[in-house]
Amino acid sequence: MSKDVLATIEASGARRVMGTAMLGLTGGLLVYVAFYAPPSPAWLVFLLVVGAAALWLAVRMWQATTHRIELTAEELRCSNGQVIARVEDIEAIDRGFFAFKPSNGFLIRTGTPGSRTWMPGLWWRSGRRIGIGGVTPGSQGKAMSEILAAMLVQRGQV
Repeated sequence: MSKDVLATIEASGARRVMGTAMLGLTGGLLVYVAFYAPPSPAWLVFLLVVGAAALWLAVRMWQATTHRIELTAEELRCSNGQVIARVEDIEAIDRGFFAFKPSNGFLIRTGTPGSRTWMPGLWWRSGRRIGIGGVTPGSQGKAMSEILAAMLVQRGQV
């Protein structure tokens, strides 16, 4: 029973393509402008660095969004086996409009800090805060956050 997946969040093919295409196009345009009409040396370096970073981020997002996030009764995990958070360690869920959360997602606060991790377009962790969402559908994020909130209420920790 504890290994049953209660909810999943995954990026659809169209969302993956659109997200990575926008980043790749931005990076490509910046590098193109840097070589086609070279500005002053400082701006040239800036355009090349930001363009290369956008291209690198597009590749990382494409790789990261092949995975999905799964919620079981005991843990929130990535489909590659990485545990994002243990359910008993979750202290709060923030789905508010002004929360510092990913697009179409929610923010989790845990009791123990974890290492910084980032899977662009899917989830990130910085200390005790975990952001779930990005290029994922809002309906899946809302369903998962509702199930997590119900689990916290059942545990008696609102």
